[in-house]
Amino acid sequence: MYLIAMNLVVSFETSEEEPALDIDLSCFSGNLRHDDNENGRNCWRISDGNNFKIRGQSFCEDKRKTPAGKHLMDLVAVDWFKDTTRIDHVARRKGCAAQVAAEKGLFSLVVNVQVPGSTHYSMIFYFVTRELVPGSLFQRFVDGDDEFRNSRLKLIPLVPKGSWIVRQSVGSTPCLLGKAVDCNYIRGPTYLEIDVDIGSSTVANGVLGLVIGVITSLVVEMAFLVQANTPEELPERLIGAVRVSHIELSSATVPKLDSD
Repeated sequence: MYLIAMNLVVSFETSEEEPALDIDLSCFSGNLRHDDNENGRNCWRISDGNNFKIRGQSFCEDKRKTPAGKHLMDLVAVDWFKDTTRIDHVARRKGCAAQVAAEKGLFSLVVNVQVPGSTHYSMIFYFVTRELVPGSLFQRFVDGDDEFRNSRLKLIPLVPKGSWIVRQSVGSTPCLLGKAVDCNYIRGPTYLEIDVDIGSSTVANGVLGLVIGVITSLVVEMAFLVQANTPEELPERLIGAVRVSHIELSSATVPKLDSD
């Protein structure tokens, strides 16, 4: 899907925002299977941050990019949904990873990649951390206005496995998501959800039309980050990155969403 065209990477400002490695991840679940096997199918795994290059400490002077390294947040679950209409505000769903995180006093970033069609699909990534660091680039992104968010949310895509034409169409160039497609931001008490509407872009729909028929043959990686523009904000940091492998459209399920 245009998931393919959108590897999500979000950068952060300080080393204080290291992933909380002591978070118990066993309590989180999504309907897409987590499988670290290199040859896994219809599943997800966490991508190696070093697969992606991001702006280094001295980028403003030398434009140098460096391997991203460790993620700022933990990717704890992925959901793969379908419905007859676009699926919005999934973080309100009872029992979802964002609500489980809230019960444990954790903060979530929920990225909902919405794929249009006669059947609407959504692939949702749940990233969690212990807390927002006051004054950090990520905290400013979470609590900023939509104009600021759209100017900073960055995706880096990779297609490790796929046909030449798909690789060429998707590429690996970072893009500002809010400039490429419509993004709707929902700030809850313990989460920020980003609904990424692929159907809002003619170009994105063109890429989607190319890859939708071969999605089961593809392995796609996406990294999300907040773009750093000043020396004070550098170096960039990945929010998180995911690898999805050989996704089956038929495995998507219809979610039960609670009313707002």
